[in-house]
Amino acid sequence: MKHIARKRLGQHFLTDHAIIDGIVDAIGPQPGDAMVEIGPGLAAMTQPLVERLGRLTVIELDRDLAARLRSHAQLEVIESDVLKVDFTALAERLCARSTGQETAAGRPKLRVVGNLPYNISTPILFHLLDHVAVVQDQHFMLQKEVIDRMVARPASSDYSRLSVMLQWRYAMDNVLFVPPESFDPPPRVDSAIVRMVPLVEPPAMDIRLYGELVQTAFSQRRKILRNTLGKWLDARGFSGTFDVQRRAEEVPVHEYVALCQAVQHAAPNTQA
Repeated sequence: MKHIARKRLGQHFLTDHAIIDGIVDAIGPQPGDAMVEIGPGLAAMTQPLVERLGRLTVIELDRDLAARLRSHAQLEVIESDVLKVDFTALAERLCARSTGQETAAGRPKLRVVGNLPYNISTPILFHLLDHVAVVQDQHFMLQKEVIDRMVARPASSDYSRLSVMLQWRYAMDNVLFVPPESFDPPPRVDSAIVRMVPLVEPPAMDIRLYGELVQTAFSQRRKILRNTLGKWLDARGFSGTFDVQRRAEEVPVHEYVALCQAVQHAAPNTQA
């Protein structure tokens, strides 16, 4: 019986085999990799992945699809909202049975892939950011305009809060364009594949403070920062140097990071 895509779950099933082959080649799965696929759907990408891996863990919210996937002997199916999945605990469990996916310090590492539901893609990205210490890399299908924002450079129209919140922690590339006709049903937007590789030596800072700083900066992106971030800094008694005569989109990521570190240093009671 054919599965009918559920609009409330943002389901669009990938059907273009050439595109699927291109995605799998970009991911480069190796036997024994501890890999997790988010939203496997009708297993279009799942099958070629598991053929190379030997075993794959999938996270599927749709109970009918999850039931179908359980019939596959090489799949472990987690029927859950991905936002409720503890990827750190999952990494510990999966990597215990895999090889070659630990850092020198012995920390388990996951490879995460998926065709993310476009209606909740940003919350999923931020959820995974909380577990980035156990991630080797991520390859996701997303709305192309979201990826454009993720990889945008300063002083461009796409440079945004999402750019700044992800680029401090990941090296990212737009690796493949995916047109609407590659799906059933076709979405009304273009899609693409992004590769996200966590930085080996990320800056040390209070991530909650950084998030608040960046959100404040971009809260009124057409105004100069004196009207937004400037007031936020004044309220914290910041006496350092930072040019607030710019708009949020003109400030490079490394300057936001340095500012967060300076504010944190000036407020020793801030929780790290």
